[in-house]
Amino acid sequence: MGSRLRPYMSDNGPLILDGGLATELEAQGANLQGDPLWSARLLHTTPKAIQDAHYRFLLSGADVITTATYQASITGFITHLDVSSECARELLMSGVQLAKESVKRFVSDSRPTGQRHPLVAGSVGPYGAFLHNGSEYTGSYAEEMSIELKVWHRPQIDCLTAAGADLIAFETIPSLKEAEALVELLREFPSSKAWLSFSCKDGRCISDGSPFTDAVQMAHRCTQLVAVGVNCCCPAVVEPLLESAGSLLSPDMSWVVYPNSGEDWDAERGWLTPVKKSASIPELSRTWMKRGAALIGGCCRIGPAHITELRQQLKGSCTSPASAV
Repeated sequence: MGSRLRPYMSDNGPLILDGGLATELEAQGANLQGDPLWSARLLHTTPKAIQDAHYRFLLSGADVITTATYQASITGFITHLDVSSECARELLMSGVQLAKESVKRFVSDSRPTGQRHPLVAGSVGPYGAFLHNGSEYTGSYAEEMSIELKVWHRPQIDCLTAAGADLIAFETIPSLKEAEALVELLREFPSSKAWLSFSCKDGRCISDGSPFTDAVQMAHRCTQLVAVGVNCCCPAVVEPLLESAGSLLSPDMSWVVYPNSGEDWDAERGWLTPVKKSASIPELSRTWMKRGAALIGGCCRIGPAHITELRQQLKGSCTSPASAV
């Protein structure tokens, strides 16, 4: 485990991340398919659904819950909700506040036996998530953008840090160019810490074709990053990716790993079942931990039941209250 992550740890084991927030919201009846705001729309329409979904992940054993802001932006809220700029800022900040309220409820319900005090990670998705065309899995937009990436991401990070997120989660980043912009931008918020997680095309390269080793080397130049890694990829490619860059992982840094279910996303057809089924996240998690992963969870199509199984595999129990939502 990297030394930068130790202040966030209550034991020697890895921190268990949550799963796919949108997956759980859809399981509870939310209609998110095709929505340009995705789960972020519910910050405006049904915030309690988000709060309850966070709580279910906490009950399942998550040590870290991630805000419903992956596809949120000031521009997106103004465009798709017809709200003011100030209202858009408040909606972004509410993502952190809802998560914090869920943590407060969980801690209160856990007493006197509870020992966990979960963290809130403020989710920052790539510019491709706003484009709503699947380009967060290619990074094709990075070289010909009409807006500077730091200008685009600055308001989101400002809102999440101002609202008190414990960490910032730069997620599903497809290109070195966007990752470099985010790392540079993070320096404008010197008291904030973050992890940087890439979308990857195979067991050696991130989505824009750059070697994962180059991404890791770039991340090591930022002392505010506590972890670097991968998310929303097939579980089977995680180990080869970590192995390819294993010699580059410094004592300060940890791996962050939260793949999806192994299904493939198609912008027109949705989630597609692969021909060859991948081993599950819980089955592979111990191998990732041995390679230095200290933040382990799931992404799309991973629900609370999977997180319960993951925690049992790595830590033996949930240690959560018996009450349900």
